[in-house]
Amino acid sequence: MFKDLDPILHSQLRLSIVSILMTVEEANFSFIKETTKAAAGNISIQIGKLQEAGYINVVKTFRNNYPNTTISITKKGREAFEQYVNNLQKYINPKK
Repeated sequence: MFKDLDPILHSQLRLSIVSILMTVEEANFSFIKETTKAAAGNISIQIGKLQEAGYINVVKTFRNNYPNTTISITKKGREAFEQYVNNLQKYINPKK
């Protein structure tokens, strides 16, 4: 009845990042930092883990001589998030 929850998404910050990316086409690092209120170093680590899992795409460029990191969710990431939510709903309401 209960399915394992994806350990990649089960981290609060990684789940927050993916949740943000589910609602936008792409987001820059500053937007994610501002929205999650997390430290830049922690966000960088979690983005690396999401990227390694194939859940997000990361593009690093320069804008006006400043680094600009843009992140978007992949099809695999979108599917993993939807499965995570479906599995979590079974924990919340196991009778359905």
